[in-house]
Amino acid sequence: MGQANRVGVYICRGCGLGDRLDTAQLAQVADREGKADIVREHEFLCSESGVAMIKQDVASEAATHVMIAACSRRSKTDAFNFENVALGRTNLREGVIWVRPDTDEARETTQEMAADYVRMGCAEIKHMQVPKGNPDRGSNKRVLVVGGGVSGMTAAIEAAKTGYEVLLVEKTGVLGGMTGALYKRVPYAEPYGDPQDTGVSALIEAVDADKRISVFLNSTISRTSGAPGQFSVDIAKESGGTQTENVGAIIMASGFSNYDANQLPELGFGKTPDVVDQLGLEQLAKAADGGVIQRPSDGKAVTSVTFVQCAGQRSDKPGHLPYCSGHCCNTSIKQAMYFKDANPDIDTNIIYMDLRTPGNGEDFYRSGQRKRVTFTKGVVEEVGVANGSLQVKFKDLILNEDVVADTDLVVLATGQVANSGVDIDADAQATQEDKEAKVNQIKIPVESILNLQYRQGPDIPHLRHGFNDSHFICFPYETRRSGIYSCGPVRRPMDIAQATEDATGAALKAIQAVTNASLGRAVHPRSGDLSFPTFRREGCTQCKRCTVECPFGAIDEDEQSYPVFNESRCRRCGTCMGACPVRVISFENYSIDTVGSQLKAVDMPDEFDEKPRILVLACENDAYPALDAAGMNRLEYSAFVRTIPVRCLGSVSNIWVTDALNAGYDGVMLMGCKRGDDYQCHFVKGSELAHDRMTKIDDTLQTLSLERERVQVYEIAITDIQRVPELINDYAVKIDEIGMNPFKGF
Repeated sequence: MGQANRVGVYICRGCGLGDRLDTAQLAQVADREGKADIVREHEFLCSESGVAMIKQDVASEAATHVMIAACSRRSKTDAFNFENVALGRTNLREGVIWVRPDTDEARETTQEMAADYVRMGCAEIKHMQVPKGNPDRGSNKRVLVVGGGVSGMTAAIEAAKTGYEVLLVEKTGVLGGMTGALYKRVPYAEPYGDPQDTGVSALIEAVDADKRISVFLNSTISRTSGAPGQFSVDIAKESGGTQTENVGAIIMASGFSNYDANQLPELGFGKTPDVVDQLGLEQLAKAADGGVIQRPSDGKAVTSVTFVQCAGQRSDKPGHLPYCSGHCCNTSIKQAMYFKDANPDIDTNIIYMDLRTPGNGEDFYRSGQRKRVTFTKGVVEEVGVANGSLQVKFKDLILNEDVVADTDLVVLATGQVANSGVDIDADAQATQEDKEAKVNQIKIPVESILNLQYRQGPDIPHLRHGFNDSHFICFPYETRRSGIYSCGPVRRPMDIAQATEDATGAALKAIQAVTNASLGRAVHPRSGDLSFPTFRREGCTQCKRCTVECPFGAIDEDEQSYPVFNESRCRRCGTCMGACPVRVISFENYSIDTVGSQLKAVDMPDEFDEKPRILVLACENDAYPALDAAGMNRLEYSAFVRTIPVRCLGSVSNIWVTDALNAGYDGVMLMGCKRGDDYQCHFVKGSELAHDRMTKIDDTLQTLSLERERVQVYEIAITDIQRVPELINDYAVKIDEIGMNPFKGF
């Protein structure tokens, strides 16, 4: 048996807290109601003397659990960092005095607000334990890169530069990928004047020369199992042999395939060899090698060429790509220069709807103009053959007239289709409308890239258009499989320069993953968290909700259908905890009890006091920072709010909401991240799952004879600094209109 828990509560008087609050009264609350073993006040807790005071109590074993009543838990994390101590924070600065007016009229409610937060902090800390860390940690630090194009080679080189061993697997017999098939590339540095060498040969030489990189050509991944720090991978060779390797992290750089231009018969593809896609033109340019390009049908030197932008993309027509592939406009300008550099008199016309030149501003476009490349804003309707030449029929959007132009060669700027493998969510989540729409979708060969041995399926989940699920703003490179990162065009449409940068980012993420795994810590976004989920087997009903709802494939099932947690895959979001209907899943420092005890610790006024209580469960990733920022900007909101930060809205249990209403709260506000296709939820599905769960809370409200408006879910961005206080104040008005919760006093 270890020693008994001893709780120390430390109340700060700095940053105006001592001027605005009666800290002596707060100390009494911690002592008498919070039953703390040690209660101390200090002028500035984050100062050297304040931190030393806490450390002294910890060193003397007078305090095993420390609760700091001061600033936001997001502030002073370096100062308040104590080893082998359960640490809790309660927010009196950003969450109380900075959001309340400094007036005599407000002093009473502000003090009540602070006292409740002290009660809540004391209740929380008593149910927390020091996380022991993941005992099943993996220490392998090798990095596997799948795909030998520019993205894959760059990721391998960058990881090897930092001292890590890399396995590079390429399914073909040569490295280079799509870029290897190009004649030249778009320039990626000033002056953005002329097409440049692709750089593929230099990359291949660098890979071959690096002793830390092992290359597997004509090879694919036939099986992947395990977790960060301890993946086991079977590399299948074309010869039929299989080699098993252990790695710590995986980078998926499987690139893209070109959109099938056979889907565009109206643009002449497949009807005549003189209509090619951009990759087809690269082959013609390679054959010409700086000379005049010849048209495929008869070998005649091309004297006029027309480029059709957005061919089969940026279109809502069945079978077309609805998105822009990013590189195509620059690629057409580059290819027009192939002709102009060989013979300035060749007529080159680029027909576009919108010209987009990412990465180089308008410099490359201006260079094309100087070489007398013609740019025409228009929409191509048809490409046909007449009198031995091609005819391009298009609508000139500047002159507003229909035009028919003769040309020797037509180049279609088709788009990128990600080589993402199997869409494991397609059938499970598709609506009937989606399934009917599939009849009209483009058909591309699909083969598994990673062959994951996960309950959820063999590949990384996709976004709507087939790219790897990896949010391009909030957390690029991250996928829904911990320790597996994606980069390059498999993640989103991009050009070579962007893919190179992307690969470097993914390599750094992989290094971070193997480091965290070796220390038993979580990866993004709770990097460094040593807690992991545990469950009471005897209380489990084997409902499988935790297994199904885990966004990261971190939970499997044993032969008796009990959950089996893979701690190394877990990102500590708590979604499994929120899913569990019988409350048997918890973390050492975050559980049903740590939150449940907080909401019950609030001093609940009776219905005649006319002081409502509104519970806010705020996601720590976006909503809680927005609340902090509102405080920093001194934006006022209701003194009747009591906020509890949660790891993710997906961790919110319906039981918390029911308990809050039964305890007398007049309303419950759930603040989570944006959900949907352009989600901002750091745990991908948490906000969406919480939204779905809360639709079922209506039955509970009806059972309790309470109004539906008493529980509301809001999507909050981290930038909603002005909006959050407005939402709270508007909701407080709504509660005032509805009236007090009739359960007060019961």
